[in-house]
Amino acid sequence: MRLVLDVENTVTKRGGKTHLDPFEPNNTLTQVGIQNLDNPDEQYVMTFDHVDYQDISGDRSRQLQAVLDRTKLLVMHNAQHDLMWLWSCGFKYDGDIYDTMLAEYILLRGLKNPLSLQACAERRQLEHQKDDTLKKYFRDGYNTNEIPIKELDYYLRCDLNTTASLYHSIEADYNKPESASLTNVKAITFKVCKTLTRMYMNGIKIDTNVLDEVRKEFEEEHATINNRLNRTIRAYMGDTPINLNSPEQMSKVLYSRTPLDKKTWVTTYETISPEDFKEVVKTYSSIIYRTKASKCYTCNGKGKKYKIKKDGSNFKKPSICDSCIGKGYLLSNTKTVAGFMLSPQDKSWVSNHGFKTNKGSLDLLISTAKDSGRTDAVSFMEDYQRLSALTSYLSTFVEGISLYTKPDGMLHVGLTQHIASTGRFSGRNPNMQNMPRGGTFPVKKVFVSRWEGGQILEADFAQLEFRVAAHLSGDKTAIDEINTGFDVHSYTAKVITDAGQKTSRQEAKAHTFAPLYGASGWGRSQAEATYYTHFTEKYKGIAKWHIELGREASNLLKITNVSGRQYAFPYAVARGNNKFSHFTTIKNYPVQGFAADIVPVVVMELEERLKLLQSCVVNTVHDSAVVDVHPNETNYVIQIVKDLNNDLDAIIFEAYGVELKVPLLLEAKIGNNWLDTKDVV
Repeated sequence: MRLVLDVENTVTKRGGKTHLDPFEPNNTLTQVGIQNLDNPDEQYVMTFDHVDYQDISGDRSRQLQAVLDRTKLLVMHNAQHDLMWLWSCGFKYDGDIYDTMLAEYILLRGLKNPLSLQACAERRQLEHQKDDTLKKYFRDGYNTNEIPIKELDYYLRCDLNTTASLYHSIEADYNKPESASLTNVKAITFKVCKTLTRMYMNGIKIDTNVLDEVRKEFEEEHATINNRLNRTIRAYMGDTPINLNSPEQMSKVLYSRTPLDKKTWVTTYETISPEDFKEVVKTYSSIIYRTKASKCYTCNGKGKKYKIKKDGSNFKKPSICDSCIGKGYLLSNTKTVAGFMLSPQDKSWVSNHGFKTNKGSLDLLISTAKDSGRTDAVSFMEDYQRLSALTSYLSTFVEGISLYTKPDGMLHVGLTQHIASTGRFSGRNPNMQNMPRGGTFPVKKVFVSRWEGGQILEADFAQLEFRVAAHLSGDKTAIDEINTGFDVHSYTAKVITDAGQKTSRQEAKAHTFAPLYGASGWGRSQAEATYYTHFTEKYKGIAKWHIELGREASNLLKITNVSGRQYAFPYAVARGNNKFSHFTTIKNYPVQGFAADIVPVVVMELEERLKLLQSCVVNTVHDSAVVDVHPNETNYVIQIVKDLNNDLDAIIFEAYGVELKVPLLLEAKIGNNWLDTKDVV
């Protein structure tokens, strides 16, 4: 039997977020709807928890389990949510699944489109419930189990019908010749979905005391840097107030210029040549000067003043002073230029408010400032970048982890398969995919084992994307380096150092593989730029393969990866001289995509080999898998990872029929927490 299934559950609002998971103590399973995929008339809604009905006897549970026992395929939209609720409530199902959301995502071939049930139905012109009729109840403060049961039933039945129609429509597309390679990708994706659901349910233990220590330590660093930046700004800008969170105001600090007319500022640069850029900047922007504040005598420094009535008395409420606009002071320019007087690189740096101040721009500015000996500017920009990172880390990780950690101290890490265009996992609640490395922000130390004496093991692919690029391109130099264990990072450091800029191996890591993703030496220091030119000359096979990808994308308007996954490039155009529109993305997708296809099948195999143990996979971050290791199973788990290393080629061949030209390598570390780990494999 093939069933369409959908669940409705209560939600908990906490910390400004809506929590939908079954790990919130107050959340309950409200209803489960099922429909025979082959017979739409066979449709049932089972109510488990509602103000008008509770399944006290457990009859509904037994009925649902009996149905699941006879089911060979469950069709769901966002299957991870539905499976999580079923399994958490004790229902057993280990048959095949079909996720219409994931199936549609694969068919979109990397193009961004909404993937809600309603959006998918509308895009395919299927009949569906036009409006979410339940939203009005949620707006009025109802929880799911308080909505009138007839309306809840109707809503659930509509979703079942829509999901069934969506399934048939999607499968018709998979049966087309152009989608043949996607069928295997779809099957693997569904299997991975079940693994991710189990990982989500496993959760990982959080040491909340250590989390509080991390918060305190980095809030103090944040305050210190913030104060230092403001002192520097005061020295370079005078009394002009600057908001560090404002790109427009930071543009003034860095570039010492402001547009004369914001309405025409951006369009002014559309047609100019690179040679004319600097002159146009001078013409259409003005220099900013340091300021000096003096008390506004109109309001006597109060920022407000009382208007006088005809009889000479004051109005009861004061108004904002027109002279100082409520500030209480007036600013006058000095004869000294404000800010750091840095130079934007070209017209791509022009923004609506002046010039860009994003990370990419700052990285290039720092490189050029180092070359010219501008240590003051370098220190300021590095402080500014660190402050931005701390702000993000504190918000995403410290506060995010705190918000989503359950009362039992477990954090259930959510991973999605349908966000990134390449097929990479994306994180949620909170997003763990951008976890800082090492001592940059040591939040990893808050993740510990759930067992007394247990440990955390991380198995990480070594140079996965470089190995993938070597395989896909067939570059002989890259293949030889991988097979001989050549230290590419040390080599990068040597190239840059020999060019006149002493660089450590750790510092070189930021450059080694950057050209794989379309980065060039433009805007970098002369020594660093030397390496980027050297990369193309050294790895001629990769450079040639990039051109082949550009031709494939521009001729076919898509690229088919070796795994079978496809990426659409509907607007790709060959521009001559082996240049292509969207070239950076064209280079990126096959490498990142095949790496993203490798990791899940290896994680699935790891989970399978751990299934007889208490130790379990609890997270995966890009190219790694994280395991919570039971104290009695340490040696077993380490041996499993070692054995897995020997079988990687066979695992990839079985999944995708690909014989790798280079070996893959898993490096494993283990320790008392996720940060303090030591090499074991």
